[in-house]
Amino acid sequence: MKTLARFYHAGCPVCVAAEQQLANAIDPARFDIEIVHLGQTKARIAEAEAAGVQSVPALVIDGQAFHINFGAAIADLK
Repeated sequence: MKTLARFYHAGCPVCVAAEQQLANAIDPARFDIEIVHLGQTKARIAEAEAAGVQSVPALVIDGQAFHINFGAAIADLK
């Protein structure tokens, strides 16, 4: 069974660059990857916060949030 890797971003240049790098780096045989653009799907901001996301871009795997660089605080997306 594959693990879900969820990548949250807001569409900023930092986020888009991270998305492209991560999408190519994550092994698709081990992970299902979901890209969530919080600028376009604001209804999912609460989900991201509940997963521990404090800023974007961020990758969540197995309930652990990994913050990558800094594009925007999650509070700025609300």
